[in-house]
Amino acid sequence: MAKHSHRFVETFDGFSGYGLDRTTDENTLQLYLQKFSDDRLMETILKRMTDEDIAEMFDIISKMLKKHLSEHEYHQLFLKEEAT
Repeated sequence: MAKHSHRFVETFDGFSGYGLDRTTDENTLQLYLQKFSDDRLMETILKRMTDEDIAEMFDIISKMLKKHLSEHEYHQLFLKEEAT
């Protein structure tokens, strides 16, 4: 069984846009991030990104993980490690 899921992008049929309200912003961000992480898109865009682009993206993601997840959540939710 796959550890990762991207069901939201496959089932969401609501309004997508940024700046209307918090719920729409959250839905839109989740939609964009799941679309952005698509394997074919990543294979294309990563080759075109500069070293600085890659470092900036990595830094942003790392910052969000550190800021909003406990160490346990990081291991469980991001790394998908089994509880020991």
